[in-house]
Formats: sequence, structure tokens, C-alpha cells
Amino acid sequence: MAGERLREALRMYRKHYGESDRAGRTAVLDEFCRLSGYHRKYAITLLGQAHEQAAERSRCRGLTYSRKTLGVIEAIWKAAGYPWSVRLKALLPLWMPWARGHVEGITEEVQQQVLRISARQIDRRLAGKKRRWKRRGYGRTKPGTLLKHQIPIHTGPWEVSEPGYVEVDLVSHSGPNAGGEFGYTLNLTDVYLGWCESRAILGRGQQGVLDALEAIRCSMPFPLVAIDSDNGSEFINCHLIHYCQAHNLRFTRGRPYKKDDNAHVEQKNWTHVRRIFGWERYDRPNLIAAMNALYENELQTMMNLFQPSVKLIERQRLGTTLRRRYDAARTPLDRLLAWYGERPLPPPVKALVLRRQNTDPFALAQAIEQQLERLDDLRSQRRPSLPRIPFRPPAPLSPPGGPGDSGDNPCPVRSLMS
Repeated sequence: MAGERLREALRMYRKHYGESDRAGRTAVLDEFCRLSGYHRKYAITLLGQAHEQAAERSRCRGLTYSRKTLGVIEAIWKAAGYPWSVRLKALLPLWMPWARGHVEGITEEVQQQVLRISARQIDRRLAGKKRRWKRRGYGRTKPGTLLKHQIPIHTGPWEVSEPGYVEVDLVSHSGPNAGGEFGYTLNLTDVYLGWCESRAILGRGQQGVLDALEAIRCSMPFPLVAIDSDNGSEFINCHLIHYCQAHNLRFTRGRPYKKDDNAHVEQKNWTHVRRIFGWERYDRPNLIAAMNALYENELQTMMNLFQPSVKLIERQRLGTTLRRRYDAARTPLDRLLAWYGERPLPPPVKALVLRRQNTDPFALAQAIEQQLERLDDLRSQRRPSLPRIPFRPPAPLSPPGGPGDSGDNPCPVRSLMS
């Protein structure tokens, strides 16, 4: 009630203020400041506004998106692994047909609002619920020196227009202790598509890395053309050089201690490995087998078929300002289909399209969580202890020539000394 009287008084004073001359405005302003207690400059601003403008500015904008709409977006956001707003906006049309089976009360109006919301509005609505990842990753591989002069260095940006040019790297799973043998993830990322394949290995032996690379090459839906790695000895070795020569692959490396030379795979090390498996220690064969079961099935499907990513198109420096331009967020499979265009799709790509059409992403996300929980249970189990062997004191030795000594059974002491 008091607010209504205040607005009515303000409209009256504003009317007198607009109809008065200079001296009259001064009198109206003095009286208004004395009654309201406002500062003189603020009072001038209030009285100088037109009635229609003031009424329009005071009208609050209603909510464009309902609570149900935001609930659906939050459910998809959680199931997709908390992607940032641009990627979340791109995956909403892909996930919405399956959302009706997992979120209740999705009407046609709610679906239209979900598909209409902008990435900036998603940032505002989810600002208070975003997860904070404070832990930092660290590397365990050391730069090698073997055969470096035979491998050219690649430093510039990738100027490629087809898939097959990949970067590879190892991610350690040593936990807080780098001693002993523990697991690694061999991460391979295609520069053109953003396609990512991973395999877990126990240790970082050269042959183990090569076997994992061969398994990835055979499972990819497009042929490899070139491989770029860092300077770790697990890559700079004769095994990998001969492998690339046998399969007609171009092999390059980055500069030592320059992670930007392998920026594509370094980014996937976080989104596809660290965010999923964390910094825990995985040092047993059963743990490595469980990780590979995830990498080869659920994670490969989720990351390459249902998770959009952005791609840098152009980078331009204007003085001290570096401007970057990115394309629209798309899944690696969509980029692969766009590259084929009107050409017929090979059978592996057709199988991927059919798999995405028949896969529920919500059920896929739930299966990933269940396997990660089982992996945590396996990791928390202690190593099987060896059976305890009871201590038995050795039998006393007989002196030479004494009881038990014969020519056929020489003295054990003399045998050890001879």
C-alpha cells in the first residue's frame, strides 16, 4: 500500500515538474527532496523521466523458461558429464528424443523452450550448480633421446582437411606414488574430427604402447595418415619408427617441454581421461582390463557419438590481441559425416550411425557410472596375499668323516666351497 502511494506521489510530482518553468521546477524539486529524502541528482533523474518510460522501465520481465525446462536441461547436463554451455547447447537436440523416457512431464512447450535456450542463458541458469574441479594433473613421462634426429619436428598449426592426422600421448595413473609399475592411458586424438580413442596399458614399455596403438588403428572408422607425439622414450624408439614405415604413416614429434605443440591431445587428456578416472592409482591387470572395457565400448560411444566439441578455425593476431574463431559445436561423428558429404559411407561409419540411432544416451551414461563404481570397488580391494610359508630351521651338517658321511654324499659345505 505504501508503494502504491509512493508511485502515485511520484507521478504527480513528475507531472508538475514537466509542466513548470525553470523557477517552478526548482520549487518542485526542493519540495520533492524534502519529502522523500532523495539526493538532489537522483531526484532530478526520477522527475525528468516521462511517465510512459518510467512505467515501462519499472515493469519486470517475466521468466522466459519455466522450472521444468531448467530441470530438463540440468538432467541432460548431468547425464552428459557437465559439458560447458556451447557444447551443451549443441547436444540438446541429440539428447531430447531420449529425455522423455527419463524425465517426467516433458510437454511440447517445454521441449521447444529447451531447444530455444541460448548458451549464454544456460551459463546464467547453471552458474550456481557448476562443479569446481580444483585438482591439477601432472605428467610422469620423461623426454627421451633415442633416434630424435630421424623424426622431424612439427611446430606449426595443423593445416589438414581430412581425418587421419592424429596426436598421441600417455596419461599416467600412478596416484600419489610414482614408484613401481602402474597403468597408463594411451590417448589418440584426430586433429580434423576431434575423434578420440584410448587404451589402458600396464607400464609404458615400447612394445605395450605399440600393441595399444595397433588395436586403436584397427578399431578406428577411418585410416591413419600421420602420427605426432611428444619426446617420451615410449614413442621415440625403433619399434614405432619401423611400425610407421611398415604402414606408410608419417611420424613427427613436438619440441621438448612445449605442450602447445600437442594441444589437441592435451585437451582430451583432461576431458576423456582425468575427468573420468581421476588421479587414483591403477596398478593391477584386472584394473587395466576394466579400464579397457570402458574405453572400447561405452566411453568410445559416448565421447565420439554423443558429445559435441568445438574446433578452432582461424587464429589471427592484431597487435597484442590474439583473436580466435571457432566453428559450431558438433560431435566427431557429425564432422565425419559432413566430410563424406554425398559420397557413399563405408560400412564402419554406417554401423556407427546405426549405433547412435539405437543407443539411449541416458542409459549409456548410467552404464558408465556403474562400471566406474565397480572399478572403484576393484581398486579398493587389497592385493591377494601369498600363502605364508612356515619357517623350518635347516638340518645340522655332519662333520667330514662323521656319521652320515659317505663317498656318494659329499659334505654340503665342501660342495659350496668347491
